[in-house]
Amino acid sequence: MAMDFFAAQDSARRRTGVLLVLLCCAVLALIATTTLAILIALQLMRDDPQPWSEVFSQTSGELIGCVAAAILALVTVGGLMKWAKLRRGGRVVAEALGGRELHHDTQDANERRILNVVEEMAIAAGLPVPPVYVLEEAGINAFAAGRRPADAVIGITRGAIEYLNRDELQGVVAHEFSHILHGDMRLNLRLVGVLHGVLLIGLLGHILMRAAPARRSSGNRKGKDSGAVVVFLGLALVVIGAVGTFFGNWIKAAVSRQREYLADASAVQFTRRPEGIGQALIKIGSHMEGSRLNAKQAHEFSHLYFGEGTRVSFQRLLATHPPLRERIRRVLPQWEGRFDPTLLQTPTDAKDEVAEDSHAKPQDARPHTDTLAERHAAPLHSVTAGAGAATLAIAAMGQPDTRHLSAAKGVIAAMPPAFKAAARSSVSARALMYGLLLSADDEVRAIQLETLDHAARAEVNEALAMHAEGIETLDERLRLPLVELALPALKHLSREEALQFKGCISLLIEADGRVGLFEWALRRILLQHLGLDERRRMRPKRQLSELKAECAVLLTHLAAAGQQEHDQIIAALGAAEAGLPFALDIDGSSMDTAALDAAVMRLRHVRPQQKALLLAAMARCVEHSGQVLPREAELFRAVADTLECPVPPLLGEKE
Repeated sequence: MAMDFFAAQDSARRRTGVLLVLLCCAVLALIATTTLAILIALQLMRDDPQPWSEVFSQTSGELIGCVAAAILALVTVGGLMKWAKLRRGGRVVAEALGGRELHHDTQDANERRILNVVEEMAIAAGLPVPPVYVLEEAGINAFAAGRRPADAVIGITRGAIEYLNRDELQGVVAHEFSHILHGDMRLNLRLVGVLHGVLLIGLLGHILMRAAPARRSSGNRKGKDSGAVVVFLGLALVVIGAVGTFFGNWIKAAVSRQREYLADASAVQFTRRPEGIGQALIKIGSHMEGSRLNAKQAHEFSHLYFGEGTRVSFQRLLATHPPLRERIRRVLPQWEGRFDPTLLQTPTDAKDEVAEDSHAKPQDARPHTDTLAERHAAPLHSVTAGAGAATLAIAAMGQPDTRHLSAAKGVIAAMPPAFKAAARSSVSARALMYGLLLSADDEVRAIQLETLDHAARAEVNEALAMHAEGIETLDERLRLPLVELALPALKHLSREEALQFKGCISLLIEADGRVGLFEWALRRILLQHLGLDERRRMRPKRQLSELKAECAVLLTHLAAAGQQEHDQIIAALGAAEAGLPFALDIDGSSMDTAALDAAVMRLRHVRPQQKALLLAAMARCVEHSGQVLPREAELFRAVADTLECPVPPLLGEKE
């Protein structure tokens, strides 16, 4: 039941198109019923009511047009108002449900466990590590929310944290990452916006009904009649709004149910442990609270949850999730069909999660590994990519598996504990990013440090002095994973701090008068995920053949990153060109990183299936030499990230 990433993106767009058609039909029905209600109200106000046949025959297009414009305006304005609130991303949803963000310095074993699970699975999926919010709810539930991966969050209830063991949490989190990877989140938030617009029709009806008594205050017959008409019209709008909301929720439920089956199947593929997600679902059925949420706005976001979060009338019509027993049997066919409350014993595996971090404090800048880290550090070869690694990673987009999860665990375990601890603070995380950009040339380094003395905050410079020596000796294969671990803390920067951070990054990069590929990759990733990129007008999706020059610039940089000799670079470009529907004109390709940046930003607007062609060409280019060097892997990952294509870790030959 797995689906490749680009097919999933096309499917998401098709579902959006079907949704728009259904919503247009719903809006047309609202216009028709509202017009009918107005005609009835006008009839009631007449001293000499006309036959209905004459009323309908005399109904002008102008009246219908005015009603249509009013309904469309109301639904659109209501939807846009809600969408404006949701622009901040998934944080808005989590906070609306009463969520509290978990900080990475927590010493609570259960909280530490869920944070570690999310970190591992994000790196394995090639996604930025999302913030995690806990909902103080007894039910077992979770959700993923956001407009795009860069602003996504994972929400999880206290009940899930306390009652699920690590394997079960992995299954639940893998299910939510599937919604992120398959483009479900943005569609889900659009549904929230449209339904809010429909809800305003009913709210307008309530306003008219409350205003009716004022119409009767004059005491004359006409005032009483008009007051009664206003009450009737208000009541009609309340009913119309309720019916519109019902059908809107029906559409929402129909769209949501099939996506839950796909997310369950994807979770099984990701973890290769159907028992994980299966047992989590069984525990929901065994729990007295089930997956129910008690937050005031829980119903509004019901289609986002892992399990049915609210009580549903017309269960078969409006349930946003398939029946629990059916979901369980799909992942665990051997299940006997019994729920057992004794399963809800507090797991004991959480206490191991804080063991590694307890050995290193953020102030300890020496890059060492403790005993626990050493036991897990062996898979570091997983970031030393072998032949075919990029092609395999592209094939795994949207459907990573246990090999990628193992590689992510290996990378995290190999990371010096001091750096992992430092990446969890917004102050020291900035220091780590600055440290990654410090030059090996003493003269340039001195200029960079002097620049930071004037441009950066004092506490950040103090943290940099503490970690600089360790960063200098950090394995280059761990540089991008360190950036990924630091992103959640960096997202906590205020607007002023973020702009100052962006300025310092630019000053460090430009200190020697040139921009290296790693410097370009680091800046591009930070701008992409911290919302610091320049605002660009939305452009229509384009064909790759319209951007031949940009392809040539990108692939030339990629070939030069892994080859030294001119003939080797030409051969790598020939390998890249083999699967493209056009020839590469590399004679005029600039090797300036400013040209690379401009090219990649334009390539962002290529259609999803065309992005697949581009990534395949990039893969052939970097794999031409038989191995993928760290600098090639960094550039490959940074470009894929900018294209919003989540590429899992490049696997080593052992995987």
